Amino acid sequence: MKSTVETLSPTRVRLAIEVPFVELEPSLRKAYREIAQQVTVPGFRRGKVPAHVIDQRVGRGAVLNEAVQEAIPENILAAVREHELKTLGRPEVEITELADRESLKFTAEVDVRPEITLPDLSTIEVTVDEVQIDDSEVDEQITSLRDRFATLKTVERAAAEGDFVQIDLSATVDGEEVPGGSASNISHEVGSKQLLPGLDEALVGLSAGDSTTFTTQLVGGDFAGRDADVAVTVRTVKEKELPELDDDFAGLASEFDTLDELRTDLRERVSKGKKVEQIYAARDKALEQLVAAAEVPAPEGVVREEVEHRKQAMADQLERIGASMEEYLAAEEKTEEQIDAELTESATEGVKIQLLLDTLADAEEVQVSDDEFGHEIVHRAQRAGMAPQQYYDQLVRSGAAAAIFGDVRRGKALTTVLEKIKIVDSAGNQVNLDELRAEAGVADHDHEH
Repeated sequence: MKSTVETLSPTRVRLAIEVPFVELEPSLRKAYREIAQQVTVPGFRRGKVPAHVIDQRVGRGAVLNEAVQEAIPENILAAVREHELKTLGRPEVEITELADRESLKFTAEVDVRPEITLPDLSTIEVTVDEVQIDDSEVDEQITSLRDRFATLKTVERAAAEGDFVQIDLSATVDGEEVPGGSASNISHEVGSKQLLPGLDEALVGLSAGDSTTFTTQLVGGDFAGRDADVAVTVRTVKEKELPELDDDFAGLASEFDTLDELRTDLRERVSKGKKVEQIYAARDKALEQLVAAAEVPAPEGVVREEVEHRKQAMADQLERIGASMEEYLAAEEKTEEQIDAELTESATEGVKIQLLLDTLADAEEVQVSDDEFGHEIVHRAQRAGMAPQQYYDQLVRSGAAAAIFGDVRRGKALTTVLEKIKIVDSAGNQVNLDELRAEAGVADHDHEH
């Protein structure tokens, strides 16, 4: 096999590969064996059909084609090793010469990892928001807790925003019932906008036993996009009663005996949340600065694959909730081109960050121990609700284990970044990462990805 490499851009090369026919012969023999297992020829046992009979039945060209399909990836791999290329993504192959008993010639365009010059990490400085806690933020937490322990009391008055009502609904289009458009005894918070557009406005002012109709546009089903007349009947009106804000409430809603102790604990929780935000902000700003300073280019092929992958994941997610891409685009008031542009922008940034962290991991000689890799597998298996071994076996089968190993290595490289850069808050105070982590209660894997 002979090969040459041509640089097309800092992130893409074209390999020109020539494979003498003699080197194709092992693949050709294998192709004959595999086809012999698949064809049935009277007078021959399966798998024992001679080559000349296969040539007559299937055609020499088909056998040659199968041999070439196997030989191409092997020879690309050999050429990549020979030229010490760090390839990314799938190669695009074009066969330039293919004839029986002649050399096979083809080209393979593939993205490669660009050469990136890393700036001195100690020169990078990021500014994060100072941790300040306003009493109103603690009050917000208290309000949320009171809401959770609120009780509902039936009232003999018209419904207002914030009340809870039990209602019956029935939708019709031109007098015809909408399939699945009727429901009885639904609990609904007036003003929450959780159900049909126009419902909340129709409910305000209705008392138990009252009925009304309103018009709404349907978003799904056979009548999607059509106006439906919806009849609504109120069964009961209930108002929310919040518990008194005192020590008894603290005992009911928490493990604390007094309201002051509860407020102190909530203040600490808000503070912890803001310190986690400081870590995330430092991470994002440092990566943004490093990518810009290192002028990291984004390989087009890898970005394209990533966009396809993200778009497919989006379509799968929509399918799971019973929606289509068209419905999603209509709801978001966006075109497919706008979604593609947004996905391309975020995928480009993501790919640049990966390349930067891979380069950094090489420069810092970052190693990943079996324990660290195993810990990540267990962590991801728990998130996926699977047994770790089952999750790992699935990764190996799909060929994704190496990608997770890369994620862990990049995570460790990112930790190195955060340890070496300078972090200050908006008041000019230097932020110590280890103290910040300890105070925020953040484990390494919580902020690395």
